[in-house]
Amino acid sequence: MHDLTDLYQSVILDHNRRPRNRGKLPTANRVAHGDNPTCGDQCSVFIRLDGERIADISFDGAGCAISQASASLMTTQLKGKTAAEAQQLYDQFHHIVTTGQPPEEINDLAAFAGVHTFPARIKCATLGWHAALNALKGDEAPATTETHKD
Repeated sequence: MHDLTDLYQSVILDHNRRPRNRGKLPTANRVAHGDNPTCGDQCSVFIRLDGERIADISFDGAGCAISQASASLMTTQLKGKTAAEAQQLYDQFHHIVTTGQPPEEINDLAAFAGVHTFPARIKCATLGWHAALNALKGDEAPATTETHKD
């Protein structure tokens, strides 16, 4: 298990140090912002839908390593997905961060399994996901961790 913990930590550190898909997406046709007033994390998600699929996605914001790494990893996981598939991935991710149980098929989302031992950090990990789901719904109201039960 120690090897998995090291792997998880390296995935989070890598995405925090070298975030993927960071910056405003100029061709976005869906945008939503997320705010975690408890710790000050901010995350905006920019999505370009092509029909029902996420053709491109990016994020921008500031916050702790967990929130920034999670948003980075989220963009790599959601590209090419439909809104329904994005919701399913979020449900899987939420299960991981709230229970610490990785999926049967280990993937990069499992890197966040350790978050469950720090309940306040669950909101950090899910912030970008809430913003992305709002963007997919066309909901421009800011997603706040205070209105989502994590």
